Amino acid sequence: MSKVPPPPYVPAHDLLNGKNVLITAAAGAGIGFATARRCAEEGARLFISDIHEKRTEEAAKKLAEISGQPVGHRLCNVREDADVRGLVAAAIAEMGHLDVVINNAGLGGEVPVVDMTDEQWTSVLDITLNSVFRMTRAVLPHMTDRRSGVIINNASVLGWRAQKGQAHYAAAKAGVMAFTRCTALEAAEHGIRINAVSPSIAVHPFLKKTTPQALLDELEGKEAFGRGAEPWEVANVMVFLASDYASYMTGEVVSVSSQRA
Repeated sequence: MSKVPPPPYVPAHDLLNGKNVLITAAAGAGIGFATARRCAEEGARLFISDIHEKRTEEAAKKLAEISGQPVGHRLCNVREDADVRGLVAAAIAEMGHLDVVINNAGLGGEVPVVDMTDEQWTSVLDITLNSVFRMTRAVLPHMTDRRSGVIINNASVLGWRAQKGQAHYAAAKAGVMAFTRCTALEAAEHGIRINAVSPSIAVHPFLKKTTPQALLDELEGKEAFGRGAEPWEVANVMVFLASDYASYMTGEVVSVSSQRA
């Protein structure tokens, strides 16, 4: 089918004005940076992390130009609990408190189970699922003390549907969904909301470099609009969940997909 072009970039509406937001894996050209940019445009003060030093510094500089205020940043290996706790402490020290934490770190790859090594399985689950656990565990005491806060996790439609070669990634994302629902119940009594987004495919330069074009065409062809999402279209949903407009939503996994039912 022919592709329906994306809509114009949505102008900001100050949805996060005055809020302090921490985002993991926010450097580069994917959903993480798009989300950080949207948060900056919506009035948030930002602290970002990634594992790539140069990209993180460049991202922070770009975001500071957009927001008109300094953007804190720190390298963080989300597989290391000390790094995660150090990141949370640094963000709180710089901004005073955290209103929103967005867990965006993830690792993909395509390999059949019969050929999958223990390291491939473990790496994907550790970066994609365990990092969400570590970040949530590290920030919950702070948000509990304030009796306020929002956590948003990046899941995937692969947590619901099957795709060859994606057993490790799908298992991790299904885990993110289940973790989101369970922790949301634990956190609700403290005034904290925890939700997730579940994108299908968001097309960006890094994905194009690492994914065969034939596969991208196949995946985009399954979408109702005949195209993948722009990263900022996924980011818009994260911004909504972070905003006060989503005040009664918790434990939800919101699909950001145009796939046919």
